Amino acid sequence: MSIRVGIGYDVHRLEAGFNLCLGGIIINHSTGTVGHSDGDVLIHAIIDALLGAAGLGDIGAHFPDTEDEYKGIDSKVLLQKTCQLIYSSGYSIENIDSTICLEEPKIKNHIFAMREVLSEQMKIEFDKISVKATTTEKLGFVGEKKGISAQAVVLLNRK
Repeated sequence: MSIRVGIGYDVHRLEAGFNLCLGGIIINHSTGTVGHSDGDVLIHAIIDALLGAAGLGDIGAHFPDTEDEYKGIDSKVLLQKTCQLIYSSGYSIENIDSTICLEEPKIKNHIFAMREVLSEQMKIEFDKISVKATTTEKLGFVGEKKGISAQAVVLLNRK
């Protein structure tokens, strides 16, 4: 048995005219995430944590923002591809703990749906996924509502 831990972090700018994609769902809000893909910071942080735990680099190495094939792509597709890579390397996902940092909108009513989507996309049990949200008490780019960030920690096991 080999247990591995990975940490992921992602940031995206917020602007009007974009969708707010978080955890594989779109949340109705006046601003959304700007990115080469759909800008889903939560999924991007989870992908980086998965790849890091398996020693497979980072999201930019596998899905570079210089490639047109990833322009506007649904991050759930990137998550599926990452999980295929993780599983084909002999790992199972034991759990994921994540935190989204944003001032608004309040997302507690969306967390269950995010966990459901992530569970389905990753083909793991719902209770292995934790999604939390916090503010930065109006400090920094998140507090000024200029951006959003997410962090994730994953535990992988290879038997």
